[in-house]
Amino acid sequence: MNFDRTELKLEKRVNLPNYITVARIVIVPLLVVVLLTPFADRWLGISGDALAIGIFLAASLTDILDGQLARRRNQVSNLGKFLDPIADKLLVSAALIVLVEKHLAPSWAVAIILGREFIITGLRSVAASEGIIIQAQNLGKLKMWAQCVAIVALLVAAATGDPPVSNFGMDYPAFRFWEVEEVRSAFTNLSKMALSANDWKVFGYLIGRGALWASVMLAIWSMYDYFGYFFSESKKRRSADRSQEFSGADLPKI
Repeated sequence: MNFDRTELKLEKRVNLPNYITVARIVIVPLLVVVLLTPFADRWLGISGDALAIGIFLAASLTDILDGQLARRRNQVSNLGKFLDPIADKLLVSAALIVLVEKHLAPSWAVAIILGREFIITGLRSVAASEGIIIQAQNLGKLKMWAQCVAIVALLVAAATGDPPVSNFGMDYPAFRFWEVEEVRSAFTNLSKMALSANDWKVFGYLIGRGALWASVMLAIWSMYDYFGYFFSESKKRRSADRSQEFSGADLPKI
């Protein structure tokens, strides 16, 4: 009977959604190999960046799939709750670091995004020690999607030719992209619905850099939101504890 219970617990813990999550973790080193080595070009005859886009999109879809399966099959487990955010962070972190290596993303932006992840992980540990569970907030989910858009768009820029020089060679490019001939040509061709490979490269770079800026701002904003939630819940708990102490002190002693 004890064996049956142990087997049942193991079956609930190791289930299809968790296998999908583990597969997403296994994909991470494959993504890095494809992006940083000539494996795809030499052995498969396709662009490594193009293959990496497919791998990253497939891995991102499994993030949606495992959650839906777990809820639909009533297989939500503590192991899944533990592995799912780890898988997401590994996938995005690896992709962002590779983008820095390929000169597609500035290191300072990636450092802010990854630093935020370490800080929130530490905050969750402190909160858990106080009995406070910090669930993923909407801003955090929006940040995750902005990161995915940035990664895919910048890989598109690399897959369609040599990516543009960082910020098109400008020191302060935020309001001066329209001065770049490549950008003006791309928008002109877009209006004519006659986009070339170079136009896709330019738009991929613009969208990717824009989404990366959004990711940085959302990372900072959502971190503030997480800390606000933690301090609010911690204050409520302290107030509740004091109330119980006062109510206990008013009880007559028998």
